Amino acid sequence: MYSRKRAKSALESLMYIWGEPLDAAMAAEACDITKAEAAECFEELMAEYDQEGRGIMIRKVGDGYQFATRPENAEYIEKLCTPVKTRRLSQAALEVLAIVAYKQPVTKAEIDAIRGIKCDRIIEGLMKKELVEEKGRSAGIGRPILYGTTDTFLKQFGFSSLKDLPEIEDIEDTLTADTDYDPGDLQMVMEYGPDTRES
Repeated sequence: MYSRKRAKSALESLMYIWGEPLDAAMAAEACDITKAEAAECFEELMAEYDQEGRGIMIRKVGDGYQFATRPENAEYIEKLCTPVKTRRLSQAALEVLAIVAYKQPVTKAEIDAIRGIKCDRIIEGLMKKELVEEKGRSAGIGRPILYGTTDTFLKQFGFSSLKDLPEIEDIEDTLTADTDYDPGDLQMVMEYGPDTRES
């Protein structure tokens, strides 16, 4: 018989083992409960962890849930862990990523038109970093590839869903303005290996 307490305990174990965001439907199947029941349990766990102010929190990423450390404890984690090499995305990469995020699904030709310059290499770099992915093909002439953001993008920027994106009324005007481009403060620091080539 279904027990909410038992299900929540099982979901905690699954999140711990899975590591990546655990999809509610996948978790429900593993626990032999409905997706709705799994989602309710996840939300209750999120509230419980938050209410108790634990060092570990549960974060929602798209339709998935995962354990994460509480942001205010970052300084202690940094002292314990060996620092990793970090670098911000280049200005050009941020611009392309913002266009994809706000216009998706979007073709490369549309991205090129907004920026006024070819973006092949930048799109390739963002795909290698798993921030952008192919979302199918347009019904237009030649059926060009459509691009969109990934769950990794949501996780790296701290968004639960695309609805959390900062509002930008007209991204084309923002990109062509004379001021420095900062797409709604879309800033992030990515972790890299030894490869330091421009993105």
